[in-house]
Amino acid sequence: MARLLLFASARQAAGTPSRDVAGCTIDEVLQTAVLEFGGDFAKVLSTCRVWLNGEEANGTTAVSDSDEVAVLPPVSGGSL
Repeated sequence: MARLLLFASARQAAGTPSRDVAGCTIDEVLQTAVLEFGGDFAKVLSTCRVWLNGEEANGTTAVSDSDEVAVLPPVSGGSL
């Protein structure tokens, strides 16, 4: 099981900052997370970037039990 790390709106939609999630690829991990966390999480996920162990990755990238998959929503804020 990979460690899924959730930030900002993804954390809010899932109701947790992290979770161990089964899957052999990033896509499988995210699909399992959507089944667990539901439609609100799926909506947020559609706007997010996904990183594997600190590097941007795509859905077909393989994951192992020692990997961290981070879900990073777009960030905005601050003022000029």
